[in-house]
Amino acid sequence: MRAGALRRRVDLQTRAKARDAYGQQSSIWTDSMTGVPADIQSLTGRAREAAQAVYTEVTHLIVLRYSDLLADPVKVATMRAVYRNGSVARYFNIGAAINVDERNREINLYVSEGLNDG
Repeated sequence: MRAGALRRRVDLQTRAKARDAYGQQSSIWTDSMTGVPADIQSLTGRAREAAQAVYTEVTHLIVLRYSDLLADPVKVATMRAVYRNGSVARYFNIGAAINVDERNREINLYVSEGLNDG
């Protein structure tokens, strides 16, 4: 993987339980990894069609370098990715995390954008 392809920075967040002032349980998003170099690709045409055969509502592919924190695909699928471009934030729900060729070099995240706030 070439470093130049990872031009964007994303934050990976996990959902945590919290209690509000009235004692009601709610969930909040907390940062697990910040400033992770990434490549965000829109899936169109044939790539999107192939991805949707396995994962519903996949709209983008996010490519990251491998990290031990991303080794468990089940745990990663409960996270969300946040890409901030100036004052605009884009939220991506992670549907699947694939360790490409099981070589521990590259992680592909199949994500959906805009369906909800995580």
